[in-house]
Amino acid sequence: MLKISVIDSRTELRLVLEGKLIAPWVAELRTAWKSVNAEIGGRVLVIDMGNVAIISQEGENALLELMNAGAKFRCSGVVTKHMIKELRRRSKRDASKPVREEHSCVLDDQGQK
Repeated sequence: MLKISVIDSRTELRLVLEGKLIAPWVAELRTAWKSVNAEIGGRVLVIDMGNVAIISQEGENALLELMNAGAKFRCSGVVTKHMIKELRRRSKRDASKPVREEHSCVLDDQGQK
């Protein structure tokens, strides 16, 4: 199961993910992303992964899509932080979709890089 909460503020739109980022819930993440993307209005999209327990390959691919679109990530676990760093490396190696480094970053629970 995956719970997706949307926190809407003046400066950012945050998707808070809780649970397992595996099929079929990856499709739910993409649906939520498309929904908030229509109303983002120049704000930063932040994906809060502090309570994600499991991420499948399909989930990683969806997160890579979000990263390539400019989303920032907030996570707390060592494994999750490492996975986001690996995704950032993959996005930089993908010549068909160049991404500047400032488009994505890993933030800890206090919002620090």
